[in-house]
Amino acid sequence: MNPFEPSFRQCELCPRTCGVDRLDGRQGYCKAGADVEVYRYGSHHGEEPPISGTKGSGTIFFSRCTLRCLFCQNYPWSQEGQGHTVGQDGLVAIFEALFREGCHNWNLVSPTPWLPWIYEAWSRVVAKGMKCPVVYNTSGFERVETLRNLTGWVNVYLTDLRYALPESAKEGSDSAGYVEQARLALREMWRQTGPLELDDDGIAKRGTLCRLLVLPGRAAEAVANLEWLAGAVGTQIPVSVMAQYTPAYKAVNEAPWNRRPTEEEYGFVVEAVERLGFEAGWVQEYETPTPDNLVGFKMSPA
Repeated sequence: MNPFEPSFRQCELCPRTCGVDRLDGRQGYCKAGADVEVYRYGSHHGEEPPISGTKGSGTIFFSRCTLRCLFCQNYPWSQEGQGHTVGQDGLVAIFEALFREGCHNWNLVSPTPWLPWIYEAWSRVVAKGMKCPVVYNTSGFERVETLRNLTGWVNVYLTDLRYALPESAKEGSDSAGYVEQARLALREMWRQTGPLELDDDGIAKRGTLCRLLVLPGRAAEAVANLEWLAGAVGTQIPVSVMAQYTPAYKAVNEAPWNRRPTEEEYGFVVEAVERLGFEAGWVQEYETPTPDNLVGFKMSPA
């Protein structure tokens, strides 16, 4: 049975709980309708090492999003709705193609609006004997009730903590409730998976990883989230601290979003990782540029 079936008719998948009838063509905040939309898919090598490995992560970039981030690098498909309608059979074919390509996992990027359809497709592929770890790649703005229905089929959560203040979350992503929801969600993800488990090749089999993108003028919020993580979950959770923020979309015209974080701001966050004693994770080099083919708005559709 599809645990998300009620959301076909009354969508309450994300914390906004719009309650719209998707099968009747109605759209809620994210503007997702009744047909799955995908911008691109394929082997992706830009994730953390246990996710990308050597063969790449089998990544599916879904169109639409439950947030409206000023700085979103994926805005062509997350905000503007670019992508292709693939249908249920098309989504099954995507899962199969990524499996046959030898990708380490199925990496679902911003999947929340499409969970009823994704679950159906995944079930059909698994019934054919194809199975690999499922990575749930999310902004962190998730509804706990929805996450509970993912128990047992999502293996790895790759989640964000972007803000520590509601006013920042409202300004940056149009969601004053982000902080509370993201922290509740992370607790639930951790409850389901626990610490990161790797196979013999160093590829993630199970666990939760937390990303912290350092935002301009908001390094203190990243530190506050690290402090919250240390107290609420523990320092064994792998953290990925990222310096790659680049002004994009609407951020290019709004200060302080229209600049990179300074080296001093980034160093303040890195020092907190060390001070708090996090045991695992990754810290980007401040000056390391993101390759063009990994920058969202520079990616071409599939």
